[in-house]
Amino acid sequence: MLEYIEVESKPKADSCIIWLHGLGADGHDFEPLIEKLDLGDRSVRYIFPHAPMRSVTINEGDEMRAWYDFIPHSETGGTSDIEESADLIQELVNAQTARGIAHDRIILAGFSQGGVIALQLGLRLEKRIAGIIALSTYLHDALKTEEQRTDANLALPILMVHGTQDPMIPIMRAATSRENLIRLGYDVEWKDYPMGHQVCLEELDDISAFLRSCL
Repeated sequence: MLEYIEVESKPKADSCIIWLHGLGADGHDFEPLIEKLDLGDRSVRYIFPHAPMRSVTINEGDEMRAWYDFIPHSETGGTSDIEESADLIQELVNAQTARGIAHDRIILAGFSQGGVIALQLGLRLEKRIAGIIALSTYLHDALKTEEQRTDANLALPILMVHGTQDPMIPIMRAATSRENLIRLGYDVEWKDYPMGHQVCLEELDDISAFLRSCL
C-alpha cells in the first residue's frame, strides 16, 4: 500500500477525503489547506498519499514522484501507469471502508496528475462515493471512461476548477473534459480563475462549499 499522511479534523471521523498531489510533489503538498477549509462541525479524516517514484519523460527521464509518466500531446499516453495508480488508490479506499467509513462519505480529490487519478478511479468504483474534486486537471481517455464507468456513480457531483492562464494543462483541455463528463451524465460544477497551474485562495471557498454539500 502507498505511504500516506493521515490527519483528522476531529476525533472519530465519519468521512474521508483522499487528496492526491501533482507531478513532483508529495503528500505534504496539500496538508496546509486543512486549516483553510471551512467544513463546520464535520469530522473528517484526510489522507494524503505519496505517489510512487518513477521516470518521467518530460523531466529527461529523471525520477520523481508521479502518478504516471506524462507524455506531451498524447490523449491516451500513460494509460497503464494511470490504471496502476488508480488501483493503488482503490486500496486506500478499501482501507478506509474497513475502518468504518462508508463509501458515500468518501471524496476523492486531486490536483493535476492527482485529479486524473481521482477521476479515473471515482467513475469506475462499484459503490457510490460522495464526490470528486478535480483541480487543474483533465479526464483521461473519455471513450474508455464511457465504456468502463459504473452505474453506481452516475450523476456523481464533480467540482472542476482551472486556471485561465494554465501553461501546463490548457484550459480548453479541461473544458473538453467538462463537456465529456456532462455528456456522460455527471453533475459537474465548473469554476475558473485568472491563475496559472496552481491553487489560489479564492477557490478554497468553492472547495469548502462543495465539500459541505457532499458531506
